[in-house]
Amino acid sequence: MSKPAGRVEEFERGAVKGVGSYAVGLSKDRPFAVSRHCRHLRGDLAEGTVNRDGCLVCPLHGATYDVDTGRMLRGPQGAFAKIPGLGWANKALTKVLPLRRGHVVERDGTLFVD
Repeated sequence: MSKPAGRVEEFERGAVKGVGSYAVGLSKDRPFAVSRHCRHLRGDLAEGTVNRDGCLVCPLHGATYDVDTGRMLRGPQGAFAKIPGLGWANKALTKVLPLRRGHVVERDGTLFVD
């Protein structure tokens, strides 16, 4: 059964919302739903944002995800970026275990997640 995520305009300017086990938003004007927890330290991606490149940014450590593939494009930032191999290891993990992607549809200006 589809769950309503919100009106399309609520997702403008990079906003992301949690809908059940998914983080939902718009990437380059296309809706997406990905599993809600970052692969690094399970940060809630529903509290993240979408950057101008259309990538989902983790609110805890700034890791970025391609919402089409679920793969991490940039590993954790800040102090974690200084740990040798951590970014590479997290990116490698998402090649094998990418974020799960859900199906999002728009009906009458509202996004729904299946």
